[in-house]
Amino acid sequence: MSASDRSAFWRDRPVLVTGGTGFVGSWLVARLLELGANVVCLVRDWVPESELIRSGSIRRATLVRGDLCDASLLERTLAEYQIDTVFHLAAQAIVGVANKSPVPTFHANIEGTWLLLEACRRTEVKSIVIASSDKAYGEHDVLPYTESMALQGRHPYDVSKSCADLIAQSYAVSFALPVAITRCANYFGGGDLNWNRVVPGTLRSLLHNERPSLRSDGTFVRDYLYVEDGVEAYLLTAEKLSVSPDLKGQAFNFSYEMPLSVLDIVRKIIALIGSDLKPDIRNEASNEIPRQYLDSSKAQKVLGWASRFGFDEAMQRTIQWYREYFSRNTSSH
Repeated sequence: MSASDRSAFWRDRPVLVTGGTGFVGSWLVARLLELGANVVCLVRDWVPESELIRSGSIRRATLVRGDLCDASLLERTLAEYQIDTVFHLAAQAIVGVANKSPVPTFHANIEGTWLLLEACRRTEVKSIVIASSDKAYGEHDVLPYTESMALQGRHPYDVSKSCADLIAQSYAVSFALPVAITRCANYFGGGDLNWNRVVPGTLRSLLHNERPSLRSDGTFVRDYLYVEDGVEAYLLTAEKLSVSPDLKGQAFNFSYEMPLSVLDIVRKIIALIGSDLKPDIRNEASNEIPRQYLDSSKAQKVLGWASRFGFDEAMQRTIQWYREYFSRNTSSH
């Protein structure tokens, strides 16, 4: 789709984004607003540090305050704003929180998904993109993960993503609901203020001239995806779904297909920043899968997806974002 076709597609289109003030959601909403969509955001908590709120972009979106598990609110929102397209990103997204508080995680990630899909079914929404995750696959002996592999999460966060993903497939198959599923690698990019994650945590330490600490032993292997490339993946999935009904219920993996250990990525960041600090390896992580990475060839072939940024360029953009963030927030430590 050319740039002008894409603008024409999204211009004045009524779109609901759940999780719009989150790390990835903020970038998605900003891009949709840029493309001229009429964006409605469902927001539970007002988080002043959210990039969407801090940048002021949220003033150009319609804000619905409430909880994803409020079925009548979901149905009212979809009907009242005549929503055409839904991006479902709202979730409890932190593995450590899921391990400590599994029930709220299951409520948000599983019940929230089925309530939203049911509201979409009742109001006849035209296309829905559900943000699942590489964690939905759980642990497999064969790598990389392809979309045909079983979803077999075992730990609370992974199980919540497996369940939500299967529920979306169920709605597509049983009710012909026009829903497609994205399974993205580990996101990184500006605006991620969850300092427990490896990229923002490492950058915060280095930009404060401190040794970055690793919760794990540094050997866990993951692949990664820059947030702007992820936003492109969501938009492309929705665009293709709107013209190809056979994509209903299908899932797509998105990643750079470049598996890196935690230690690899920390060393890459150290090199790009030009630091000589060494990481502090704590080896405290639990309920984590040792090796996970994705095969993205289906998305490349079926959707025509290609990443816009290379890993190093994307990381440089990320580093620049955090440099500016910390220069504005000298007390953010």
